[in-house]
Amino acid sequence: MQLVDTHVHINFSAFQPDLEAVARRWREAGIVGLVHSCVAPSEFPEIQALADRFPELSFAVGLHPLEVSDQWTDSLGQKIFSLARSDHRVVAIGETGLDFFKASNQEQQKQAFEAQLVIAQELRLPVIIHCREAAASMATLLKSFWQRQGTVPGVMHCWGGTPEETRWFLDLGFFISFSGTVTFKKALQIQESARLVPADRLLIETDCPFLSPVPKRGEKRNEPSYVKYVAQQLAELRNVSLEELAAQTTENARRLFKLPLTQEKSSNFSSISPLLASNAID
Repeated sequence: MQLVDTHVHINFSAFQPDLEAVARRWREAGIVGLVHSCVAPSEFPEIQALADRFPELSFAVGLHPLEVSDQWTDSLGQKIFSLARSDHRVVAIGETGLDFFKASNQEQQKQAFEAQLVIAQELRLPVIIHCREAAASMATLLKSFWQRQGTVPGVMHCWGGTPEETRWFLDLGFFISFSGTVTFKKALQIQESARLVPADRLLIETDCPFLSPVPKRGEKRNEPSYVKYVAQQLAELRNVSLEELAAQTTENARRLFKLPLTQEKSSNFSSISPLLASNAID
């Protein structure tokens, strides 16, 4: 069984003492690929060094919406563009998006997000989208961008939206990625959303070191090997085998991010929805 953790932050200090042991555990768990997100371009050298160290690691570059007020400038956008072109292991722009929780800079966040959509479109890369307390504004912005400039593929990461909000982003062609929050007992809304995502749009992640899943929820640090618990929960919610869920989400990750994975079961999941096909990157 193969798994891909599509959102990690293993450059964070919580992993420094025992990263080799963490890597051993993710390999033992069958994880054949990881996508490392980026909070700010200043992280790029250390993420790049991790990819040198762990060949199964691909990565993104972008600016997180919570960093926009302190860091966003047009020149930073140019830096993101240049960094993304500098290494073939860059598979996405992000994480970018909107975070309106206690935010007073909503317009600035929208400006930075749209600028990163343009970068992704120019480089023919997908976007990794962070969305908190901003689903309606996010959907409106994306629909407007689609009408003016065309679509951009991507993923709504660590998704926690309602079923209605989930349908908005499915209609826009996005993949939906679930983290450890889907395993939480009271996360009924997230679980209902997880049931309705089409099989060919489903991804799994840890968002480590955050959001440890049940049965590891009491641990302060999440890690990539725990993505198997997310997969198990989704398999149960969707009434499919763990092996089928793992194969499908691995193929989906390979397709969205163009990961260099062995396609052991890709022939079983060759169909792509018409909307996804229209958003696919050649």
